[in-house]
Amino acid sequence: MKARRTPSGLVSDLDALAPKAPQDIGFQDLLYEKRDGIARITLNRPGAYNAYATGTLRELARAVEDASLDDAVGVIVLTGAGSAAFCTGGDVREYAERYTQRPRDYWKYMGLFQGAIEALLRCGKPTIARLNGITVGGGNELHLACDLSVAASHVYIGQVGVGVGSVACGGATQWLPLVVGDRRARSMLFLNERISAPKALDWGLVSEVAPSVRRGTELVEDPTSEQIDLARKALEGYQIDLAPLDASVDRLCERLLGMFPECLRYTKQQVNFWKELAWNSTIGHGREWLSLHFTDREPHEGMNAFVEKRPPDVAGLRRRLAEGRGSEFLFGRPARRCSACGAKGLPEDFEFCGRCGSALPSPKAPGA
Repeated sequence: MKARRTPSGLVSDLDALAPKAPQDIGFQDLLYEKRDGIARITLNRPGAYNAYATGTLRELARAVEDASLDDAVGVIVLTGAGSAAFCTGGDVREYAERYTQRPRDYWKYMGLFQGAIEALLRCGKPTIARLNGITVGGGNELHLACDLSVAASHVYIGQVGVGVGSVACGGATQWLPLVVGDRRARSMLFLNERISAPKALDWGLVSEVAPSVRRGTELVEDPTSEQIDLARKALEGYQIDLAPLDASVDRLCERLLGMFPECLRYTKQQVNFWKELAWNSTIGHGREWLSLHFTDREPHEGMNAFVEKRPPDVAGLRRRLAEGRGSEFLFGRPARRCSACGAKGLPEDFEFCGRCGSALPSPKAPGA
């Protein structure tokens, strides 16, 4: 058993309240460091645009918990690796390959996501989202769970749920109306619009914007979409420079570290009232509905289309609805019966029995 000396004496590493050294925790999907009163948590899956997988969520909750327990930490900064993305939400490939096949496991997954969000909400310390790149889907929900945020000027923010067969009820449906207002929230959620960093600042979606597009030695103020695209591709002398973002985040941290910690903790608790009310009133229902929805045709089509890099066949799904066939079952209502082997509940889209291979009679019309 190890022990370390603190101002109040020796503390065992087995003490449940003892924080750990970052290198002793052993994260796979995160970078974690604690220095000068600041805990920095970096989503480290740049090859997947820092989308979180199932294990990432467990690690994120663990890192925030450790920072919460460490009295040497006064501020928590959440960010993503690289300059392309802060976080693009859940790993849609994992959704398509695992959770559309085992919807009951999505309920378990949502428990981990809920734990990560609530860790940020209830850690008792101010949290800053350092938006270093694209912030969409569940990435924006992690951002919304933080107290303050600074966006690089090349960033855009958005939701994608209804475009990939899901619903953004892991924080976005609850909190966007509180943060940007009802109409703007509906626009983001219904239309999946991309909100530029300047617009996000104007809407109150972020706390600050830091310049991040550089051409040669000069930072570009209010870069156009064309200049941002050139900087992302490092063309024509443009590049992404995150040094001003880091400077802005450091200034915020310094100011927060100059405030009384217990007063900050209770202020956060009080200010969280409406966020907590909206969250606690809806997240359990959302978790159940999303888990059941993974048996539906919508997530199968939306998420596989995303993985296959093709447009989803929404028109085909709407056509099914108009014909009375619906999307509640992947291959149609369990309406057919095989007269050859007696199998029942065969999907209405099946032309042959899945048990014996015999041709099936046409199903009754819906409502018949």
